[in-house]
Amino acid sequence: MAARPTTPPPLQAPTAKEKKYDRQLRLWAASGQQALEDARVLLFNGGSPGVVGVEILKNLILPGIGSYTIVDDNIVAENDLGINFFLTDDSLGKSRAHETCKYLNELNPDVKGCPVEKSLHQFLVKSDSEVLNQYSLIILIASKQNTMLHESVSKFCATKALPFIYVHSLGLFSHFSLQLPDAFPIIDTHPDPISAQDLRLLEPWPELKAFTQSKTEKLDTLSDHDHGHVPYLLLLLRFLDEWRESHAGKSPTQYKEKKEFKSFVESKARTSNSEGGEENFDEAAGAVLKSLNIPSLPSGLRQIFDEATCKEPRKDTANFWLVANAIQKFHNAYGYLPLPGALPDMKAQSKDYIQLQNIYKAKARRDVDEITKSVRSMEVDLQRQTPVEGKEIEAFCKGAAFVKLIKGQQLLPDNTRLVPEARKTSLWSSLIDEESLMPIYMAYLIYDDEVQDESRPPDHLDQEDIAEKRKFHARTLIRLSAPMSAIQEVDSFDESVDQIMTRVWPILEEFSRADGAELHNISALTGGMVAQEVIKVLTKQYIPIDNTCVFDGITSKSAVFRV
Repeated sequence: MAARPTTPPPLQAPTAKEKKYDRQLRLWAASGQQALEDARVLLFNGGSPGVVGVEILKNLILPGIGSYTIVDDNIVAENDLGINFFLTDDSLGKSRAHETCKYLNELNPDVKGCPVEKSLHQFLVKSDSEVLNQYSLIILIASKQNTMLHESVSKFCATKALPFIYVHSLGLFSHFSLQLPDAFPIIDTHPDPISAQDLRLLEPWPELKAFTQSKTEKLDTLSDHDHGHVPYLLLLLRFLDEWRESHAGKSPTQYKEKKEFKSFVESKARTSNSEGGEENFDEAAGAVLKSLNIPSLPSGLRQIFDEATCKEPRKDTANFWLVANAIQKFHNAYGYLPLPGALPDMKAQSKDYIQLQNIYKAKARRDVDEITKSVRSMEVDLQRQTPVEGKEIEAFCKGAAFVKLIKGQQLLPDNTRLVPEARKTSLWSSLIDEESLMPIYMAYLIYDDEVQDESRPPDHLDQEDIAEKRKFHARTLIRLSAPMSAIQEVDSFDESVDQIMTRVWPILEEFSRADGAELHNISALTGGMVAQEVIKVLTKQYIPIDNTCVFDGITSKSAVFRV
């Protein structure tokens, strides 16, 4: 009796969560989504108009952040209703934290929000470190009250290795600074797919050589159809062997040699066929310049290998450094990194492409297995109780060439009197650049310094006197931000201060005009930018800014500086 054919199982329909978050899952995958859902964000929003803080949360709640807490002791006033879209007329006279939280929660029922009706100072005094340790990231919105507490929050986050973001939106300008732990590694940086290809054409392994031999040894006698469907990788490997025979065994690695080799490859294509050429040979010629490169250690990975934590991991060392140590040993042994195993699209017969793909995947698996073995050996030697997950090792191996280590630093309060000499040099070079947006950041430094300075102009002075005192104060702080090398050039230094002042002063006048107020469109855009950086930090995917961003709402330009 003949066997009855079996019906294949039905395809599994996407879950409700997959349908809900479909677009973002394509960006950061299930692992990134899980990281978001596990995260808890603390927002200090009191003392400020509170718009930019709420806009940040809006852009975190929609993609499904786990939970958030708003610390805000303000009562909803009339001026709040005109700029905060998460308040209504019924909110007037009520707690701003509770009201904004109520309407934010409507955006995504999967997200939990908690309002705390306290000032930042009260919250910090009454909260022990265990309460703050439960959060994944802390956001502080600048205000006249919060600026003075910036340093204490920054120090706490630096001590606990908690990411911290300081945001200031004022009038037509905004800026935010991101403080990361001392060492913040990112494995999944999402590089450009083309640049991430590692085909290992100059150093093929035995299985790849054997497959190339079997498919190209009778290349000249193949039919036009078969000749036009030989994968371009195999063509390059075949012609590289021919090139080496006539070039003392050397591969074409210099630009001039690559151009000659490209012409050599093009000359091998058949032009007498019905198409008048061959697409696979065009692909081979097009890949010469970008694919025939001697393996080198990327600068980002070299920085990681040079870290003491990587060279000598300990029992309590983070998993990242254990895997980095194993990859360093692998690189030292072979001179190249583990193979990612991915292949680009190419013209080929399906069976040949699948076979070639399997050869690359098998090599990648062997490399991962060898590195995993090294990691397991270290775990035994260090007596670690919890092993590194295999998928974590595999992810590191696949993206090893593009792993990024950001060296975080504590962000001191925006006060130029505290700027170290090394930071002053880069600050000054940006200040004297006429195209730079650094004067906006400088204006924020001056503004925050004035807020904290008890000797700022008294209210009884007229506007002219106040303006003159502010200009003197601003010039003094600009001078304090200059490195000694610039100050020693007396004539040019005074001229530079004058030029900087002509660009900083209009921004300070805008700050005075705003008088601490936010414009909703500026805060909404800034909130989107900050939320984007928060998502990068929480998912540990893509590369966050390092470490300060300023936005000019007049010219619609933004810039990033390391300060």
